[in-house]
Amino acid sequence: MAAGSFRRSIASQLSKVLDLPPENLIKSISAVPVSKKRHVADFQVSIASVIENSSSDCSAQDLHLQAQQLAERLKCDSVVSEISAGPGTVNFTINRELLAKTVLHQVWKDGSEYGVKSELFSTVPRQKAVIEFSSPNIAKKFHIGHLRSTIVGNFIANLKVALGHEVVRINYLGDWGMQFGLLGVGFQSFGNEEKLKSSPLQHLFEVYVQINKAAEDENTKKLAKDFFRKLEEHDEQTLSIWKQFRDLSIEEYIRIYKRLGVHFDEYSGESFYQEKAQEVLKMLEDKGLLQKTIKGTGIVDLSEKKDLSTFSTVMRSDGTSLYITRQVSPSVDLAAAIDRMNKHSWDTMIYVTDKSQSNHFQHLFQILKLMGYDWAERCQHVSFGLVQGMKTRRGEVIFLEDVLNEVRSRMLQNMTSTKTTKEMQDPVETAEKVGLAALIIQDFRGLLSSDYQFSWDRALQSRGDTGVFLQYTHARLHSLEQMHGKAELTDVNVACLQEPDAISVLQHLLRYDEVLYRSSQDLQPKHIVSYLLTLSHQAAVAHKTLPVKGSAPDVAQARLCLFHAARSVLANGMKLLGITPVTQM
Repeated sequence: MAAGSFRRSIASQLSKVLDLPPENLIKSISAVPVSKKRHVADFQVSIASVIENSSSDCSAQDLHLQAQQLAERLKCDSVVSEISAGPGTVNFTINRELLAKTVLHQVWKDGSEYGVKSELFSTVPRQKAVIEFSSPNIAKKFHIGHLRSTIVGNFIANLKVALGHEVVRINYLGDWGMQFGLLGVGFQSFGNEEKLKSSPLQHLFEVYVQINKAAEDENTKKLAKDFFRKLEEHDEQTLSIWKQFRDLSIEEYIRIYKRLGVHFDEYSGESFYQEKAQEVLKMLEDKGLLQKTIKGTGIVDLSEKKDLSTFSTVMRSDGTSLYITRQVSPSVDLAAAIDRMNKHSWDTMIYVTDKSQSNHFQHLFQILKLMGYDWAERCQHVSFGLVQGMKTRRGEVIFLEDVLNEVRSRMLQNMTSTKTTKEMQDPVETAEKVGLAALIIQDFRGLLSSDYQFSWDRALQSRGDTGVFLQYTHARLHSLEQMHGKAELTDVNVACLQEPDAISVLQHLLRYDEVLYRSSQDLQPKHIVSYLLTLSHQAAVAHKTLPVKGSAPDVAQARLCLFHAARSVLANGMKLLGITPVTQM
């Protein structure tokens, strides 16, 4: 890794002066973010992180003095051309030609693995991760929260795989419960086999809406209860109706997920654990954890003082495990977690849902711990905020496909005004990929836990910090390579890449591994988004100030190499986020 060889060289110097092992210093050496000021160093070391007696009590003046003293003891060499002291930091500038040569060579050599081979990840053990995400409810709205869960879960899975971890992607469907009693009765009254086969999600939702209008009717309630009771008793005819609903829905989900570029290794659901949930209730009882309330519901006391100030309800008064909603009962999730550990022997399990379910998962992990499962500490809930204002031209979003169709048609409309669209092989597919990039970048720009107001106009702008701009930059750099032929690294004269705008791009490419490392630690995509937007803005500036056309051959060749490196890293980062880069726009 380019940054790695420079960090090692700096660490080696520091280790001699500070009498510390170089490997202890590597993570203290960070690439300096590119600044609007033209001249910035490439790496810096914070004094507080390397000198033992530098504590938080030190004044800024003391830290600056210590930085100056350390800088004076270090010497420039063939790698480092300048060493200076900043406010509490020692700054290192790399030999400019070596910077260009090393970065370009590394991007070229590592290709799609650039950044992930960094020594920053050398101490991170390769693990098996189970990631549960998307998880829509059959026959109910695939609301915008499910879209967020889908793209966030996909990003985490992509990142883990890129870093060499084994990942199992699970879609845990809401495919059980009293609503299936209603749905079964509704289908007998309003169902249509043809519509079910041609558009299962839409048709089941329509049936569910219709039967819900009669849900308060005593006769309907009784019929729904009977239908669900038969389901729980495994009545063949009732199960076969339910199975048809489930199978056809999954088929349609797979088709829609394919448009998103998302896949799952396993379609699971609450139905899988109906019997195992009963076994879990028995285990809770045997361990003395299950208590009965006056009303007969089963609860687990989670309070520290065992005074029931915090508890979780796991059983209905009729003795069956709760299936109503995740927020109400963790009993089915307990069974699923235990089953997944037995089946996959995972190192970490991540649940991706909205933040309203934080309490549910807190309780789930607490109960698992009380049951004696130490691995509960390796379970993690990645939560996200709510999105307001996501509407299509026809009104409120009900299905994910509505969103995908809307973003494609809006993008296509925007693209038809540009002359290049007419020459495109498949403008509709391009519009879908660009539109999806717009959705993902708008969603990933802030902290996942933040709520945000969705805006079609803002998301689809071709200038500014948008997914459209990333796609436009990638397509532009790709056409530059198509026009001038692919550069060959062997012929590059790096002395031709000393302009400030070229150095800015090289410095930014140097930081990519740190950005990946940061995202791998907190599972937030915003670090990568911010990095790629900066890279795109830099590439846009360099495209103007460093022309390839009309330049001397060796200058043109060097610039082509620089633009190829920028496009390669841009494409890598976009793919991690779940975006397919386009080559024409």
